[in-house]
Amino acid sequence: MMYSDRRASLSARSAALATSALTLLSVAAAHAEEAAAPVIDTGDTAWVLTASALVLMMTLPGLALFYGGLVRAKNILNVLMQCMLSAGIIGVLWILVGYSLAFGTGNAWIGDFSKAALNGVTIDSVTANFATPPRNIPEYVFIMFQAMFAIITPALILGAIAERMRFSVWCAFITIWFLVVYCPIAHMVWASEGWIFKAGAIDFAGGLVVHMSSGFSAIVAAVLLGKRHGFGRDPMPPHSLPLCLVGAGLLWTGWFGFNAGSALSASPLATLAFLNTSTAASMAVVVWAAIEWLHRGKPTALGGATAAVAGLVAITPACGNVAPMGAIWIGAGVSVISYCACTFLKPAFGYDDSLDVFGVHALGGAWGALASGIFATTLGAGNETNAAQIMVQLKGIVFVMIFAPIATLAILGILKVIFGSLRVDDEIEVGGLDLGEHSESAYGFAGGSVFEGELGHGKGSHAMSIVQRESHA
Repeated sequence: MMYSDRRASLSARSAALATSALTLLSVAAAHAEEAAAPVIDTGDTAWVLTASALVLMMTLPGLALFYGGLVRAKNILNVLMQCMLSAGIIGVLWILVGYSLAFGTGNAWIGDFSKAALNGVTIDSVTANFATPPRNIPEYVFIMFQAMFAIITPALILGAIAERMRFSVWCAFITIWFLVVYCPIAHMVWASEGWIFKAGAIDFAGGLVVHMSSGFSAIVAAVLLGKRHGFGRDPMPPHSLPLCLVGAGLLWTGWFGFNAGSALSASPLATLAFLNTSTAASMAVVVWAAIEWLHRGKPTALGGATAAVAGLVAITPACGNVAPMGAIWIGAGVSVISYCACTFLKPAFGYDDSLDVFGVHALGGAWGALASGIFATTLGAGNETNAAQIMVQLKGIVFVMIFAPIATLAILGILKVIFGSLRVDDEIEVGGLDLGEHSESAYGFAGGSVFEGELGHGKGSHAMSIVQRESHA
């Protein structure tokens, strides 16, 4: 009996020890798991959240006002709506498939659908940034930051086709162009599997991905659509240079988020990009004004606004890899290139690039991408000399300037078959796309007169009439 009791006591003690051991192991495992969990840097996260908002401000209202001030008064609402729908359409597509196609695991050309609808991405998912050493930010904020880039890129194209493309065609075009052109180029340049990324190309904030892709696509769209009625014969001055300059100022401010935010960290790298961004824009304004002074006799407000944007475009790919003196040379160079393109190249070839997207974004972006290799103080992975870096940059430049236009030509060709015409009817173009496409007018007129859209006969067009309000003493 005593033996049985002793045996039972030993069994109970063994069970208790086993339970204690399991408890200790569980606690240790929990602590180990907690210790291994990625640590989020709150300062970096706060900066990237702020940068995302700044980049959205570049489209709405920055680009909208910049482009809106440059068109005629009868078309400003159409431009603003094109920017607004870019934010809407691309904002949704980015979550559904765009992020996955750009940054999902795939091949050298495009991502897969592994992250479609943000599959597998949770509030605990992280992305490593470019601090030294790398720190973590939530993947959600990285997704949002990149969404802002995706939104502004197709919106840049509208400057080349302003005042004549049907709004329905525009919505269909940016939907397809985003999927066929933007997402693959973003993957090739910025995703670890992309061939341009693996080659060690420098594109810190989007010279290839944003400006060259949109700029070279824009010239194809402008030529395919044809010239505006009266182009080269009737005056088509900007209807509001103040709006244009306000838009340029907002773009300049937002560009700090665009470029410095691409470090994904509140770090020395971000400060370098921040400094280079403003330095290049400042130099571009000074050089452009000097050129206009010599060539035209007077510097213009339009030239100043255009120069600032050109300088910002050119420094975008290089801002994290060049010294401030390199930024000065890049800003000076882009003013010469873009001024010559807008002043001499455009009249020589006679194309109607309404708001000079080709001269500023395509050629300015190409110069910036090339200058990234020329003036780089930090080379891309695998490149040991600036000469080697330049050759890598040229490969990326040539690819984008061939791929983007060919894809754009195919997209617009298909849309022409589907819609019958890419352009609005002649009467709508003459009367203005604000009334013809949106049944609205941006401005009233002196004496209390307002435009009123009346449903016309045939094809649902809008005839424009002036209704004089009666004035009472």
